[in-house]
Amino acid sequence: MAKDLNKVMLIGRLGTDPEMRYTPSGSPVTNFRLAAGRQWKDPNGETREETEWFSIVVWNKLAEICNQYLTKGSRVYIEGRLQTRSWDDPQSGEKKYRTEVVANDMIILDSRNDSPPQRSGGRSRDTSSNDYSRGGSYTDDINDDDIPF
Repeated sequence: MAKDLNKVMLIGRLGTDPEMRYTPSGSPVTNFRLAAGRQWKDPNGETREETEWFSIVVWNKLAEICNQYLTKGSRVYIEGRLQTRSWDDPQSGEKKYRTEVVANDMIILDSRNDSPPQRSGGRSRDTSSNDYSRGGSYTDDINDDDIPF
């Protein structure tokens, strides 16, 4: 029997800071938008550009990692699957659809020097008075299980 495949691989930059929330059962879920651009030359030889925006949904431990380490502008690799949800709009009564990438893997592609300070609790950390801002390593409440690579 043949197997089906639903796999998405994206490289792009976050268009928004990640937003984390918890389901009623306590599972963390993080959402953000990812922009992936492409360039090509048209028949006249002019360079053309196009940006496609993707809604990304991340669950559980990876959701916590994305919320802590990613910020708007971060360059990342995302791997996951497409999922389309539908609901009835209470205002218009119309059926609405949304297709999202449910991520199961994430790799930060920014170099450590290019990446913004890490986030904690949805806010940027104040790094002005620690070793991280002076080129040292920042290890406050981070252990090997928290690092996504």
